[in-house]
Amino acid sequence: MNLNAFKAYDLRGRIPDEINEPLAYDIGRAFATLVRPERVAVGHDIRLSSPQLAAAVKRGLTDCGVDALDIGLSGTEGAYFATFAEGLDGGIMVTASHNPPDYNGMKLVREQARPVSSDTGLNEMRAMIETGRLPAKAARPGHDRPLDIRARYLEHLLGYVDASRLRRLKVVVNPGNGGAGPVIDQLEPHLPFEFIKVNHRPDGTFPNGVPNPMLEENRAATAEVVRRTGADVGLAWDGDYDRCFFFDERGQFIEGYYLVGLLAEVFLARERGGRIVHDPRLTWNTIDLVRRHGGEPVLCKSGHAFIKQKMREVDGVYGGEMSAHHYFRSFSYCDSGMIPWLIVLQVIAERGPLSQLVGERMRLFPISGEINRRLQSDAKSILARVRRQYESLAVAIDLTDGLSMEFPEWRFNLRGSNTEPLVRLNVETRGSEPLMRQRTGELLRLIEA
Repeated sequence: MNLNAFKAYDLRGRIPDEINEPLAYDIGRAFATLVRPERVAVGHDIRLSSPQLAAAVKRGLTDCGVDALDIGLSGTEGAYFATFAEGLDGGIMVTASHNPPDYNGMKLVREQARPVSSDTGLNEMRAMIETGRLPAKAARPGHDRPLDIRARYLEHLLGYVDASRLRRLKVVVNPGNGGAGPVIDQLEPHLPFEFIKVNHRPDGTFPNGVPNPMLEENRAATAEVVRRTGADVGLAWDGDYDRCFFFDERGQFIEGYYLVGLLAEVFLARERGGRIVHDPRLTWNTIDLVRRHGGEPVLCKSGHAFIKQKMREVDGVYGGEMSAHHYFRSFSYCDSGMIPWLIVLQVIAERGPLSQLVGERMRLFPISGEINRRLQSDAKSILARVRRQYESLAVAIDLTDGLSMEFPEWRFNLRGSNTEPLVRLNVETRGSEPLMRQRTGELLRLIEA
């Protein structure tokens, strides 16, 4: 069996070579063996192959005597929510998020929605499947039954806003034909916003392209509607809506990095002295804002499994990655693509346009945005070459995640991807866009040499 779908944080692969129903069945059995659960939530995204893969996972669980609680069509955070809110022993979400249509995958969690990654069980599950060390059918099979979490989930989401402080806003929403549309529809009657819906209907054929607003070519659909309708803000999601992306009232895409600082400010106003967990790729704006508002910034390696673990270790009130993953203590330290926009729209209602909320921060700390380059040699040799070039000038070097180097007026992070043969570069400066462009160009030439 091809087991290339096992990645650092989850499973992800091409159908049917790397992900298929027999493998999904074995994943259910391996998860039952690893976790020894009694009840496990199972959800799936809008991809055409997802219902069949979810059914196979449930068969694997129930054949091992585990009750499979089917939450149906959902986002990844639905599986997280069901697991911690219902006191279950684990959750499995069938999704390939922003990957092409011929891909699928899974994200797995234990009790309290603690992630199962390569160093907390995925490698053991892979070894079980590879060697055939899987259990025989249980004498008493588990039950496969539905679990409707929609009312409790909706109530939880609405708990992040104060309806009395909201006002009418015109909001462009673009789920990209992914799974976010039904949740927006359920929230709509409870909010004073006018939603302008783009690519709203869930459709696993992705008629308007794969929902991934990180790709520049996918942003125009949202930005154009914001400008044409005079909307106050634009929102877009990836397929399993665990990431939310923002456009200001002019249709300008706002990098997730600046939303981390804004959300940190919101949570520190509620809990002065709170700890804010952030990734190493871009840091200066976040650290500056957290300290200004009496909080404690906590650096953590990029990736949801690492951020969630660090959030629990330090009891972080909020955590954010520049890749638009946002984590909340009150959401069992998990990431959500619904909570961020609800909070930010309340801030807009109270304080004014998004461009004003983040504009000064964007001028103070210009960034390159994440730039990917396909590996021509191994990532370690590229990072070593870059380090040698700049080491004598650096005032600080950090190896938490790849290579971070700081200088008086600029810094960068260069890291190898955990999932693809790429290196990823991020550059930021103190108030100088020309310096940012200059240093970015230098680094790219060195990387590509």
